[in-house]
Amino acid sequence: VRAVSASHLRAIDERLVGFRTRNDFSEIHSTKTQGVFAARDWLVAQFKKIAATSGGRMTVRLDTYVQPKLKFTPRAVTESSVIATLRGSEPGRVYVMSSHYDDCNGDCTDGLGVAPGADDNASGTSAVLEAARVMATTKFRGTIIFACFDGEELGLWGSAHFAREMAARHAPILADLNNDIVGNSKTHTGRSVFHTLRIFSEALPAGAKPRLVNLLGTENDSPSRELARFIVSTDRLYLPTLHIQEIFRADRFLRGGDQESFQAEGYPAIRFTEASEVFEHQHQNVRVEHGVQYGDLPQYIDPNYLAQSTRANVAALATLALGPAAPTHVHIVLAHLGYTTTLRWRRAADATAYEVLWRKTDAATWQHLRPVGDVTTVTLPISYDDYVFAVRSVDANGLRSVGVFPSPVRK
Repeated sequence: VRAVSASHLRAIDERLVGFRTRNDFSEIHSTKTQGVFAARDWLVAQFKKIAATSGGRMTVRLDTYVQPKLKFTPRAVTESSVIATLRGSEPGRVYVMSSHYDDCNGDCTDGLGVAPGADDNASGTSAVLEAARVMATTKFRGTIIFACFDGEELGLWGSAHFAREMAARHAPILADLNNDIVGNSKTHTGRSVFHTLRIFSEALPAGAKPRLVNLLGTENDSPSRELARFIVSTDRLYLPTLHIQEIFRADRFLRGGDQESFQAEGYPAIRFTEASEVFEHQHQNVRVEHGVQYGDLPQYIDPNYLAQSTRANVAALATLALGPAAPTHVHIVLAHLGYTTTLRWRRAADATAYEVLWRKTDAATWQHLRPVGDVTTVTLPISYDDYVFAVRSVDANGLRSVGVFPSPVRK
């Protein structure tokens, strides 16, 4: 976490801005120094330098395809995402840290105009590249994918293509930490919000049945939301001055991001975004109007805040990939009506003990914790009518897994 460098992040962000535009439709106009594919090639080169430090555990590839013409686009366009994979010792556990490196100005089909995209989303791309740099030399249990997607601005194209392919291969992705607009520490009025970072998580996972959700009261306990709670509690240990504000929405109001591509395939995913976006700097042509500077310019990036956002990712991602697997087949046993709650689960790889979490149904975060040792069943003197439960693994080093919500069984 301490190895994350604000100066490195500033240099990456400014280098990405220097490509003049990273608009999807600049791909046919790209040169060695300008355009979306110039940025892509530079990212590939940087990841390959990082891979050289990984002892052969990191590989770098492109995920490229042709996106057909749509009603709102001028033509078909080649999409090309950069994927760096840091192989872990347990192939059944995959974690993703993602961003998008494309951008746009006031017209997202303008492949010729200037589009700096310093915050949206050179900031998130810088975070992914810097996280890869500081994590590449560590041997993890879980595999980590560092993804810089193309095509987000026009419809999550690159991430949707990648997530569909991973789902078709039954890839065991346990989390996506998406970073989009994570570099500005001030509100539109200039007030500092340096110590706050937002995290978004969906309410209902793909395939959820509303009737069952209502019966069980699981509208606040999707795998993505449990992931968000894990991140908040983990980052509190490593970044005690940072307040991660949980937003109980899949994304900002009526807006979207690449994490939704993973959620659509049934993968847990969250979005990190700065505390207060400044809309004069998003999807704007660079100009001064009525004394107001418009445009997504690097002067509005706070490298120390961006470093803090990156550290929040690194702390959570490293804990996920170094720690124990989560327990499986976690159930709440309903053999008969009663005044206690019995939970049952199967042992997880590398776990030496387990903990039960619970909270009142109207509480947003876990309120109680009970260590129960190396067992696979426990009965608590608490009514399951009034509380929500989860079970998590603990390893010999004290690292913890994401909590798993129990599904009901009769026996």
